[in-house]
Amino acid sequence: MKHYIMRVKDSHPFKKFLTIIEVCGLLIVAIATVIAIGQEVYVIYKQGKVQLGDLLLLFIYLEVITMVGIYYEKNMLPVRFPVYIAIVALARHIILGSNEVHSWEMLGVGVTLLVLALAVFLIRLGHVKFPYDEEYHKKQQEE
Repeated sequence: MKHYIMRVKDSHPFKKFLTIIEVCGLLIVAIATVIAIGQEVYVIYKQGKVQLGDLLLLFIYLEVITMVGIYYEKNMLPVRFPVYIAIVALARHIILGSNEVHSWEMLGVGVTLLVLALAVFLIRLGHVKFPYDEEYHKKQQEE
């Protein structure tokens, strides 16, 4: 929060407004995710057993919380995290609906998973081959 307060004090009024909206949005997403985690834990408790689909849903929620934390800390959204969420969501879809899924749908989900995995690989490769220039990034945040 301190990072955002410092940015708000030194910026243009419209930027202050956008920063406040951004912080409120992050807070809403974080609170809603914590509530969703609580609801899922309650469902697990009522069922009396933990299933793989439940665990994958909890992992999705944890990825969202991690994404909010990184966005709050670094003021940038890493592209990989939504892709990870999509991969876990597709895996959960396969696990939960594998009995009712038609072969073409399963093939489509499999190809989508392959494309997402390839995207993560290319993003990671790009970070290794073309790392961020930290000084340039700091200057951009100051402006």
